[in-house]
Formats: sequence, structure tokens, C-alpha cells
Amino acid sequence: MKLPDDVASLAKDTIAALKSAGMTIATAESCTGGLIAGALTSVSGSSDVVYGGFVTYANEAKICMIGVPFGLLRQYGAVSEEVAMAMADGALAAAGTHIAVAVTGIAGPNGGSAEKPVGLVHFAVATEDGTTHLRKVFPGSRDEVRQATVIQALKLVLKAIG
Repeated sequence: MKLPDDVASLAKDTIAALKSAGMTIATAESCTGGLIAGALTSVSGSSDVVYGGFVTYANEAKICMIGVPFGLLRQYGAVSEEVAMAMADGALAAAGTHIAVAVTGIAGPNGGSAEKPVGLVHFAVATEDGTTHLRKVFPGSRDEVRQATVIQALKLVLKAIG
């Protein structure tokens, strides 16, 4: 499967940066359903640095696979800063990698609200130095939101690697 050029280029750069830094990565994905891991593993030699990904689309998967506390999901909802950060921390701990990236959002076209509109995505990147968060709202169709999410996630990983 051929990735869009911008995604393929960022994935290649991310794999090269991870290799150069001697780091490994795991993903925890909800709204992207594994697209970030798919982009990373499209790069030849990615098995040197990619542990794998957790596709935690359902709340139960977030709880069982990467230890997101039920209380966070109940209090803040799956699409929240708190859950994104718990997803990244949980993936980092479960995989034992140097870095983990997590995304949770509303890709649409349904499911949005005034408080949480379609296109809202929460990102988190966890390393041994801590966990960072970014909130973005992307315009466009479901596919466009998901692609923009993959691009932003890879940019955040590159930034975290330094």
C-alpha cells in the first residue's frame, strides 16, 4: 500500500531519527486504528526500532491492553487530555520502549458535540522524562482527520527525539 508522500517522508525521517538516537517506539491508537504504526512499519528496517502498536479503539481495550483507569474514562471521556496521557504512559510501560505516542479523537463524520467537535484529537508522547500533550482540531472528512492525525503524531515523535 502506497502512503501519501508527506506521511511516507515523515515516517522515514522518524525511523531514521529513532535509529540514530538508539530509541524504540510503541503506539497507542484510537481514532487512527493503527495507521501510525502502519506508517512507521512501511519503512524498511523499522523492525529495529518499532516495538508495535496498541489499537485501543474501545474503552475496554484502553483499560485491558494499556491500563487506562476506568475512572479517567468515566470522568473525562475517551477523547480527553487525561486519557491520551494515560494511553501514552500505559503503552510506554506495557511495551518497555523509550517513547510512546498516543492519539484519541473524533474522526467523524458523526460523534461530535459542542464541547468535543468532529476533528478533535488529543495527542500524548511519553518518554522517561515525562509525558506531553497536544490538542488539535482538524477540518475535513474522516480520512482527512485521520491522515492529519498521523502526520501530527509523527511530528511530535520527531520533536520528542530531539
